[in-house]
Amino acid sequence: MQRRHFIKNTALTAMAVSATGFIRFNGTSYEGDCETTSDILGPFYRPGSPERSRLLVKGDPGTIVELSGHIRQSDCKTACKNAKVELWHCSSTGEYDNSSNDYRYRGTVYTDDKGNYSFTTVFPVPYDAGGGLIRPAHFHLLVTAAGYPSLVTQLYFSGDKNIAKDPWASASHAKRRILEVQNLSNGSKKVIFDVALAGKISAEPTSLDKLTGIYSDEKDHTKKIEIFKSQGTLWMKNEVFGEQFAYAGNNTFRYADQSAVINWTLEFEILASGAVKLTVREQEGKGEEKTMVAIKK
Repeated sequence: MQRRHFIKNTALTAMAVSATGFIRFNGTSYEGDCETTSDILGPFYRPGSPERSRLLVKGDPGTIVELSGHIRQSDCKTACKNAKVELWHCSSTGEYDNSSNDYRYRGTVYTDDKGNYSFTTVFPVPYDAGGGLIRPAHFHLLVTAAGYPSLVTQLYFSGDKNIAKDPWASASHAKRRILEVQNLSNGSKKVIFDVALAGKISAEPTSLDKLTGIYSDEKDHTKKIEIFKSQGTLWMKNEVFGEQFAYAGNNTFRYADQSAVINWTLEFEILASGAVKLTVREQEGKGEEKTMVAIKK
């Protein structure tokens, strides 16, 4: 399914958990240093990708690329050991493997004692996401480390003409994720991406359990929303796996990047009957806010 078509027809798509970067002292005040920002998770995340660093598929075309870097903790210096790094991307023909047992172009590695990670794969390509949107070439990363909220982000590449018209890649907070591509003498490429993790408020795990389940639209009971827990955060089920939401306090979960074009909010209320009321708010740009109320009994 084309990604843009998927977003428009699932009503709520795309939540990213943010990391707000590190600071340094410039002699007068503290300022951002090695900031790592979040990006949309997208509809095609699959959990359980094999633990492997080499994602090449025999017989598939494409230019080989090494993606590598360091994962660091909130002091911007200390290596983050044993951090889980998940990578997924489209093939050189613009397709995601959303169902096969091969998990093509999907893999998981863990950082070493110095925080290093590395993948060898093929270079992704831009693809038609529908609605006139051509998504620039990009890698998806999900970084999970003890003591930190998960970081969902996307990496783009310098010189891609499609970045300017893409609402996510062209956002100001994505500038540090537009990466230089090194062309090596053997015809392959190399991309370096260092990640800086930062803390953020998290919901208490047992509270999340109370919010999970199947919700029915109070006006049309045939419309369902499934909320589930994974990696310590709430997710909304989609056709592949789900969309991730970040906790914002006061029983509210939302897309963490407030500068994004599309904003969704999930507001939960525990009723006296024991049922849970879910109010979904959706707004694109400065357009009219759309609201849906659903109940889990």
